[in-house]
Amino acid sequence: MMDDQALLRFSRQIMLPGVEIDGQERLRAGHALIIGAGGLGSPVALYLAAAGVGRLSIADADAVEISNLQRQIAHQQADLGRNKAASACESARALNPECQAIAIDEHVTGEALSALVQRADVVLDCTDRFSSRYAINAACQAAGVPLVSGAAIRFSGQLAVFDPRDPECPCYACLYPPDESGDEALSCAESGVMAPLVGLIGSFQAVEAFKLLSGAGLAHTGLSTFDGLSGQWRHFQVPRDPACPVCAKRGA
Repeated sequence: MMDDQALLRFSRQIMLPGVEIDGQERLRAGHALIIGAGGLGSPVALYLAAAGVGRLSIADADAVEISNLQRQIAHQQADLGRNKAASACESARALNPECQAIAIDEHVTGEALSALVQRADVVLDCTDRFSSRYAINAACQAAGVPLVSGAAIRFSGQLAVFDPRDPECPCYACLYPPDESGDEALSCAESGVMAPLVGLIGSFQAVEAFKLLSGAGLAHTGLSTFDGLSGQWRHFQVPRDPACPVCAKRGA
């Protein structure tokens, strides 16, 4: 049970209908796996730690570079050269010392990725390559763990939630069939990105993870895209593909 300090720390959430003490306790018991500790993973990690999620596993093999500091707010000048996962975990614990933030300083694939996903209550894909997104999606579908996917490049961002527990929910491969995309996702290093955009999309990813872990509200459905230059959101319904090579046999 939460002590008086925890009740005070999270009082502004506990008073929310749909959260209350039970929802805050669910957050405290929750485990979020964050893959990627860059522009998207930084606000995800910081907001989930601050909101009271009890355990964060943060995976990233890269080191902090000076060009990252324009947008990757979990890292500071003093972190240059450090592993991003370790840096993000330190920042998360600085916000909430009760948060168990665990750094995974490697590019997780195969059985290691599957094992991490199976131990999580929600997975947040904060990567920037189709190959990584497909692997994470497949692992989440196999384990039955909800996936919150975000992407941001230049002035555009997108958000989607893929929940294999919902028989009508599509998966990432339904939205982007593997044979149509290859691994040609644009990266920030190649194309640039507006600093606040990744904060916006990452914050929305944190909102969806908060809801999934606490039980408050309803998870996002379909695909939402944001145009940073016009300030406009667009929402698209995404049907499940009955021939999808990843989720077609789900629940069969």
